[in-house]
Amino acid sequence: MQTYKDKAELIEEIKKRFLLYDQEFNDIKESEKDLLQPGVDKTPSQNISYQLGWTHLLLQWEADEQKGLEVKTPTPEYKWNNLGELYQYFYDQYGSYSLQEQRALLQNQVNEIIVWIESLDDDILFILGKRKWATTPAQWPVWKWIHINTVAPFKNFRTPLRKWKKEKGTE
Repeated sequence: MQTYKDKAELIEEIKKRFLLYDQEFNDIKESEKDLLQPGVDKTPSQNISYQLGWTHLLLQWEADEQKGLEVKTPTPEYKWNNLGELYQYFYDQYGSYSLQEQRALLQNQVNEIIVWIESLDDDILFILGKRKWATTPAQWPVWKWIHINTVAPFKNFRTPLRKWKKEKGTE
């Protein structure tokens, strides 16, 4: 897995990967956002709804811990062994928005994540055990949770979008 020397490098990678991911939606028409293509497991709307869901949870975990609340990851209603239902929740929650609205919401959440990262001390970001919500059986430092919920899917989810466009005949 990719690592980062400091928070500036993490922030730059998030910005870079988000921009490339977001550009994949430039040539997808609003009327096509809910089309499923053969060999692609998500519609464009589901693809971005997934990103919206996880970036929202990341911000929510931090906000709740800062309020002194007990954080249950991924959510109190969904467990790690029940992610399919959580994804459906994301699709239901964000799917009614237009593709442009979804893109704007994700841009706002990415901006919030960047402001949050900038506010963190390097110890909190890079040393294990500095946030209760990040101390799950995975035992990851905060930076890794951020990477897994931003950079990694922004990279990996471009491929299904490109395949979706190819199947549709727009790429």
